[in-house]
Amino acid sequence: MSRANYLKQVQSTIESAETGKVYVNSDFSEIADDVAIRKALSRLEADGVLRRIMRGVYEYPEYNDFLKEYVAPSPNKVAHALARNYGWTIVPSGDTALNMLGLSTQVPATWLYVSDGPYKEYSFDSITLKFKHTTNKEISKISYKTALTIQALKSLGKDKITEKTVSAIANTLSKQDKRAMLKEAKYATGWIYDIIKRICK
Repeated sequence: MSRANYLKQVQSTIESAETGKVYVNSDFSEIADDVAIRKALSRLEADGVLRRIMRGVYEYPEYNDFLKEYVAPSPNKVAHALARNYGWTIVPSGDTALNMLGLSTQVPATWLYVSDGPYKEYSFDSITLKFKHTTNKEISKISYKTALTIQALKSLGKDKITEKTVSAIANTLSKQDKRAMLKEAKYATGWIYDIIKRICK
C-alpha cells in the first residue's frame, strides 16, 4: 500500500470515531507496519488532526464550543491506550477506582491501576499514571466491572463500607453484571465477597 493510501486510511478511521478518543500505533496494525503508522500519526499531528499526548500516544481532540477550547485528554483513556499498546490487562485501583464508580468526587492527580504488566509510570500535563503489577487472579478471567468493584472495596476497607456504598455500587450494575459478579468474585477475599453478595442481591 502506498504512503498516501495508508495515511488516508488511518485518517479516515480516526475521523469516523468520536472525538476524545486516544490512539496508539497498535490500533492501526492491520493497516500498515509500525514504522509507517508512526509516520502517519506524526503527519496527522502536524496537520492538526491529532494532538500528541506523549511519545506514541495521540488524541483525536474534542472541542468545547461553549468554552471555545479543546477538552483535556481523559487520563483513563490514555491509560487504556497504553495498556492496549503493550498488551496489558489493567483495572483502576485506589482513589481512581472510587472515582470511576462515583464513590468519590475527588479527581486524583495520580491515576493508579493494577496491571498484569510491569511497574510503570507515565506523566502528561499535570497527570501521573501509575501501573502496579498484581497477581493475575485479581484482574484476569473476570469482567472489568467485577475487577473494578473488587479494587474499590479493597481501597475503602471493610470497616468503611456503608449501606450507602453498597447501594451506590449496585446502581451502576445491570442484572447481567450482577449475575457475572456473583460467579466471578467467589475467589475474592471473604469479606469482599460477602459485600458483593449484598451488592448483587
